[in-house]
Amino acid sequence: MIKHRIQGLVAATHTPFHQDGTLRLDIVEEQAAHLHKSGVSHAFIGGTTGESSSLTLQERTALAVRWFEVTQGAELKVIVHVGSNCLADSRHLAAQAQELGAVAVSALAPSYFKPGNVATLVESMSEIASAAPELPFYYYEIPTMTGLTLLPSEFLAQAADRIPNLAGIKFTSSNLMEYQLCRDSHNGRFDIPFGFDEMMLGALAFGATGAVGSSFNFAAPIYNRLIAAFHCGDLISAREEQMRSVRTIQKLAARGYMGAAKATMKMLGVDVGPARLPCGSLNEAQTQALRSDLEQMGFFEWVKP
Repeated sequence: MIKHRIQGLVAATHTPFHQDGTLRLDIVEEQAAHLHKSGVSHAFIGGTTGESSSLTLQERTALAVRWFEVTQGAELKVIVHVGSNCLADSRHLAAQAQELGAVAVSALAPSYFKPGNVATLVESMSEIASAAPELPFYYYEIPTMTGLTLLPSEFLAQAADRIPNLAGIKFTSSNLMEYQLCRDSHNGRFDIPFGFDEMMLGALAFGATGAVGSSFNFAAPIYNRLIAAFHCGDLISAREEQMRSVRTIQKLAARGYMGAAKATMKMLGVDVGPARLPCGSLNEAQTQALRSDLEQMGFFEWVKP
């Protein structure tokens, strides 16, 4: 089931917190406005960037309600990540997403008790997808976080006839060989939005039309220029924009990506607060050092809408 293929940029959004670590849902409206202004088409809420594994079920349901409140009637569409180590929680979140009017749901695999084979992975994802049968379902491939080594192309081979609303895979992996195999599966039936921001240009060369990424929150203009340059055949400019992406992510990752990304959002006027433990946050000196590095390399000019 593909009501529409994902086109353009989908920002994997941060979950905003007060300084004491509690949810700060009033900021969601500012996040949505910022994304729309930056040229982002969809928000992917409650995912890895949203620190979903550090949220309670009640927090995740409240977060979803708030996102749909602020985007009602807006051009920005919402995809809800519902993955959890507890499949019952995932089903609850999927059913809620359908009721609220999400355009799709997505789920990563349970990663504490991991599926031992592809058949078990398919069964697990089928359980979740069946709770939102009217919505496109995207399996979320992110082996760096789940530790799964099961091949996503094999997942599609076995899930195609098992999950009626399977739309494709949110492919957050550097394995571009598997990316090609997934895109080719069942004669290109499935939508495979790419999720490794630092390698977007490679995915575009292999036919990607949509991408889901955390750095689209604060650097969407870079990627929009990258995509435009690629489609114009201007590979020199496309490579330049991709390197800006790489340099930016390199600076953030060196300081702890989650905390640094949230600090960068505050620099851009959208205060999503600190990261929640076990992710770390930057102190004032670290934040100032990051700002200095970003200024020196031209980041704030690169991300002007």
